[in-house]
Amino acid sequence: MKPDMGGHAAREVIGVIDTEGDTAEWTFPAEPGAVRTARTAVRDQLRGWGLDTLADVTALLVSELVTNALRHATGPIGVRLVRPADLADTLRVEVSDPLPDPPLERAASPDDESGRGLQLVAGSSRSWGTRPGDTGKTVWFELAVPG
Repeated sequence: MKPDMGGHAAREVIGVIDTEGDTAEWTFPAEPGAVRTARTAVRDQLRGWGLDTLADVTALLVSELVTNALRHATGPIGVRLVRPADLADTLRVEVSDPLPDPPLERAASPDDESGRGLQLVAGSSRSWGTRPGDTGKTVWFELAVPG
């Protein structure tokens, strides 16, 4: 499965906020293979930007958010990486889906097999949140770019 590298459909899904700086965005179908494909696309892009040190944590967090989208939404999933021109020390990552309901952070018990994704995002990122789009929502997080 090859993601839509043009990003046009992602723009429709997530109602992107225009940002000055480097961006990369993809749209993945809501299919189980989307998680692996999104991880690979993110790793490859970060390698191309010389941000290999962020590849593992970014791929892990994108995996968690794409998995959440697959569990709860039925439409395409958008993934977007942004290196804002005015924030050289920041990588912003956005994962969008057509479901308008914001994700709920919950405390998973030790025996639960799910429910830790947002805790992982919150604990691993500098900041995170959600924002509504025209047709769904975006969950975003920011990571510090090593100097």
